[in-house]
Amino acid sequence: MSFIDEIKNRAKQEIKTIVLPEATDIRILKAAKIVKEEQYAKVILVGNEQEVIKQIKDNNLDLDGIKIIDPSKSEKTEDYANQLYELRKAKGMTLEQAQKIILDPIYFGMMMVKLDDADGLVSGAAHSTADTLRPALQILKTAPETKLVSAFFVMVVPNCEYGANGTFIFADSGLNEEPDSEKLSEIAISSSKSFKQLVGEEPKVAMLSYSTYGSAHSASTEKVIEATSLVKEKAPDLIVDGELQLDAAIVPEVAEFKAKGSPLKGEANVLIFPDLGAGNIGYKLTQRLAKAEAYGPLCQGIAKPVNDLSRGCNEFDVAGVIAITAVQAQQKK
Repeated sequence: MSFIDEIKNRAKQEIKTIVLPEATDIRILKAAKIVKEEQYAKVILVGNEQEVIKQIKDNNLDLDGIKIIDPSKSEKTEDYANQLYELRKAKGMTLEQAQKIILDPIYFGMMMVKLDDADGLVSGAAHSTADTLRPALQILKTAPETKLVSAFFVMVVPNCEYGANGTFIFADSGLNEEPDSEKLSEIAISSSKSFKQLVGEEPKVAMLSYSTYGSAHSASTEKVIEATSLVKEKAPDLIVDGELQLDAAIVPEVAEFKAKGSPLKGEANVLIFPDLGAGNIGYKLTQRLAKAEAYGPLCQGIAKPVNDLSRGCNEFDVAGVIAITAVQAQQKK
């Protein structure tokens, strides 16, 4: 059974409600149809009702039974605006501003999640990461004991003997541009927990670099070395090693030669990139050249499940992220 099929089966065990605030995007509507047919979550479409219905009819989609909420018409809009004002007034937001902002489907959807009218939210097919995460952090805040919100991808590589049967987490591949050693250590620890939560196997974390065990020296390699030391201090039971080149991290034969004695033994399944450039390029290369399934950017560190989408996603990617968000919501009880 594939990774995403397993996730969908887990989602079916306790059905959660996921908000889709980009309801006029055809990819979102096609994903909603997949979810309806496979019955692993409930979805709520948020947007201009007339435009959503027109898209559904024009594309001959059967979405009967799926709720559509138009913020300009909803009976909850006034209450959500008042609640948003209370949350943000200390930051200078006026009630009039809150009443205007709440008409934005993403803000409306975040308030649904905040007030437990939904369990999670998926956005980003037609918006930037900032457009999704800004309201998430303003309304939902960070999770308890979380120092940093970061983003990761679950990468599922076909016919691959590396990682967990070809499944990896890549981080940070969507949010933190130039993390220092402290932030890099937090990304590693959060990603290990996400791997355990979603994949269900023991995380083996590689702190990646263009250097292995001092084969090169620079501020970049020193940052990764320091981050690795911090991870070992903060999470002494975690299997982690660095700094490592990619081949030394995931190929046992190369690890034996380049990183003899590494606790990873060339079996890393959580790959922590030194910066956003490397992480973003790495996931896109793997997705396009290895024809890997890429689910994300998924978020870790927010108080309730909110996940971003790549703007290059298709309906199957969206449907997969909805399933992942539902499973994350199960863990938030």
